[in-house]
Amino acid sequence: MDSSLRYPIPADELQRLRELERYGVIDSPSDEHFERIVELASLIFAVPITAISLVEQDRQWFLCNLGLEASETPRDQAFCAHAIATDGVMVVPDATADPRFRSNPLVTAAPHIRFYAGAPLHSPEGHNLGTLCVIDRKPRQITAQQERQLALLAEMVMHEIELRRQARLCPVTGLPTRRTFLTIGGHEISRARREQLPLSLLCVDIDNLRSVNNRWGHHAGDQLLQGVVALLRGVMREQDYVARLGDGEFALLLVGLEGHGALELAEALRQAVTALPGAHSHSDFQLHISGGLTSLASGDRDIEDLLRRADQALALAKANGRNQIASLFANP
Repeated sequence: MDSSLRYPIPADELQRLRELERYGVIDSPSDEHFERIVELASLIFAVPITAISLVEQDRQWFLCNLGLEASETPRDQAFCAHAIATDGVMVVPDATADPRFRSNPLVTAAPHIRFYAGAPLHSPEGHNLGTLCVIDRKPRQITAQQERQLALLAEMVMHEIELRRQARLCPVTGLPTRRTFLTIGGHEISRARREQLPLSLLCVDIDNLRSVNNRWGHHAGDQLLQGVVALLRGVMREQDYVARLGDGEFALLLVGLEGHGALELAEALRQAVTALPGAHSHSDFQLHISGGLTSLASGDRDIEDLLRRADQALALAKANGRNQIASLFANP
């Protein structure tokens, strides 16, 4: 393989890719906030090409760009695939003099990259999701002050991406909403099939949330929801994903688990909730949940199929007396 088409793999690659998917910005439309930042970067650096690049497993996709006709490129051609493996701004004064890039098709043909500078889009969780980059068709240098300017603009981009994510969160629990869950669930199904990994879905419902709201008010109910969410996060593994579907119902995607392993985690969660101290001072109240569990099967078309089956299992758990986990699995 040509050395110009190799790129470093960040140590946190799996977590980085998962986080990028869960931001839900890939293949989404740009907006004026990103367009203004890109235009500002182009003016500051006096370059013909500027882009916000998000680096996926096999491609870089441009959330917004100025001066490029393409909306994406293969990752093995992306300068930004190198930039995300660095802690600071990556500067390439002359790509034809750099062994990493001199044979790159983006150098030898359109857009004829010579100069490149890219600042990582560093998420609050600590992962580089992509870059804000400026590109010229002639060699050049930039100063330390200009590097700092590019880094600050990249921080602005990441802030806007984070604001987009926050807008899709439930204000009470801080969890993604049902709509976001459906999008992320589709990504996780694609990943599970691509990487041949098990994937399970657990839907849980707080059995007596309505009683809390009726007896002690919605403020107590909100406190209870927040306590349950904190517990969910404590029991879940890093790779799992949780969203609030509505009222006291939550969906948990259990990545890499099925069958007995998924049931064990679901039961551990149920027992932990039962042991959770109440969100109020009334000692006669016993909190518990019901859960419905299913796993991805070959016949599942999308996340809605899993959700439908998990809801059926949840209804079964409630019909059998609540405070239990029921499972319903399709033919593999």
